[in-house]
Amino acid sequence: MSAPTPVPTEKGILQFLAICDAFYPPDAIEASVEQQRHWYDALCARFDRPLPPDMIFADGMVQRVPIRRYRPRKIVTRTILLYLHGGGFVVGSLESHHAICAEIADFAGAELVSVDYRLAPEYRWPAQSDDGFAVLKHLLSAGSKVVLIGDSAGGNLAAGLALRARNEELSGVVGQVLIYPALGGDLAAGSYVEMAAAPGLTTADVTYYRTILQAPDNNEIAEPLQAPSLAGLPPAFITVAHFDPLRDDGRQYAARLAAEGIEVSFREEPQMVHAWLRARHMSDGAKDGFRAVCEAVRHFATA
Repeated sequence: MSAPTPVPTEKGILQFLAICDAFYPPDAIEASVEQQRHWYDALCARFDRPLPPDMIFADGMVQRVPIRRYRPRKIVTRTILLYLHGGGFVVGSLESHHAICAEIADFAGAELVSVDYRLAPEYRWPAQSDDGFAVLKHLLSAGSKVVLIGDSAGGNLAAGLALRARNEELSGVVGQVLIYPALGGDLAAGSYVEMAAAPGLTTADVTYYRTILQAPDNNEIAEPLQAPSLAGLPPAFITVAHFDPLRDDGRQYAARLAAEGIEVSFREEPQMVHAWLRARHMSDGAKDGFRAVCEAVRHFATA
């Protein structure tokens, strides 16, 4: 007899999950990529929000990479926020995280650049990292300080970009904010087993996304947990959801950063599931977690 699937009890997050289930079937990964993107776009639109007052945004290009720049009404720092969206490297876009990016920029009082990196399976690894790195190098070459931010697959990319910048001795990355990141943990251990059937994201889903990306094993940029050393990385804020197979990736990365003397703050949201950012206006836990993310971003951007 199998153990029951662990689930949260917070009313707001349960309501969020019910809405998600109405848009995104549990066997979504068996559908075509086109269908997955259609479902994801519809779900994101359901949780769309008006932008903060006087927020200005504009689309553009950095080299060949599409971006969207957000400029809040009050700028308090010249540091740039660089956002890499989630979506398993398969779904997601500038639109999917539009309000999230605007709200972070507004809270931090900083300009934010969102990257529309290439998606799998049309483009396999390292296209996604290369797109993000092209934008990061452009910002750093202009003399900007940068805070890297990413959720889920975007958290993987943000952590990888911090490693790439360190390895190439690029200065100016002043922080990394990783939101329920996928960092290459062992699929047969820890939260990947305990939360294998968690609501919102399963271990089977993670396996699917890894397979479709085709990143090499034990590559530190693709799997930051495999990095031999984390010395020299910028300070980090890492937040994870308790009911998430990716939970221990963030836990372990935070512990390794701390052990190597890197400033790191770690939060585990006890009632949250994967993708709780979208529940920030309907769940008390998600609201608190999002405020912590925004405060961390502002801390790094204004330090």
